[in-house]
Amino acid sequence: MQKHLNTAFNQFDDFDDNQETLFKRIAKDIYSKGYSINPSALSENLGNNLLWHLSTMNEEKFEDARIGRDNQLMKNNFVRSDEICWITGESNAGREWLHWTRQLKEFLNQRLFLGLFSFESHFSHYSPGDFYKRHVDAFKGSENRRLSIIVYLNPDWLPENEGELILYTGEHNGEGIKVRPSFGTIVVFLSEDFPHEVLPANRDRYSIAGWFRVNSSTEYRADPPL
Repeated sequence: MQKHLNTAFNQFDDFDDNQETLFKRIAKDIYSKGYSINPSALSENLGNNLLWHLSTMNEEKFEDARIGRDNQLMKNNFVRSDEICWITGESNAGREWLHWTRQLKEFLNQRLFLGLFSFESHFSHYSPGDFYKRHVDAFKGSENRRLSIIVYLNPDWLPENEGELILYTGEHNGEGIKVRPSFGTIVVFLSEDFPHEVLPANRDRYSIAGWFRVNSSTEYRADPPL
């Protein structure tokens, strides 16, 4: 996927948005290496609103995370043990988040011609000891998810709390970068190209995981679903 960006890179003109610097950095990173790691990059206002929303949510809104897709969705505690709540935009914080990701999508489409079409995301809650073993967000050639984004919502996260994301970036996927899930850190990467995993933590760990998708609809199937 990354090699196709070489002919798609455009000059970075001014972008009328208070996130211009961050968006430019993400775009340049995606173009040059396929991933972007940005500690404490989410705006404090948006981060605090999302964190407040999480703190006031009914725990029953969370459900056990599953693996697979469509009618092949299944729970597999060997692979992952977290719980999730999809972000629909019903809350003020959810609407702010979806507005922010829409701006990012438009910026990346203008600069990198990625053809990003839709976006889906959910809150993730990892209780102490929970994990998500090494996996990829999209299989090669599937074209359903093109770009993944993770945002962390954990104030005062210390190294001894563990729970890092490992993003495998080596040629043979043996090399990994550990990312501490500290508040406001944003990770973006090409969904097909980077296996990753979540290590267990010793305290509750919250994040948002999201995917920008392309329109791979066919005559017989709408994808993304309408």
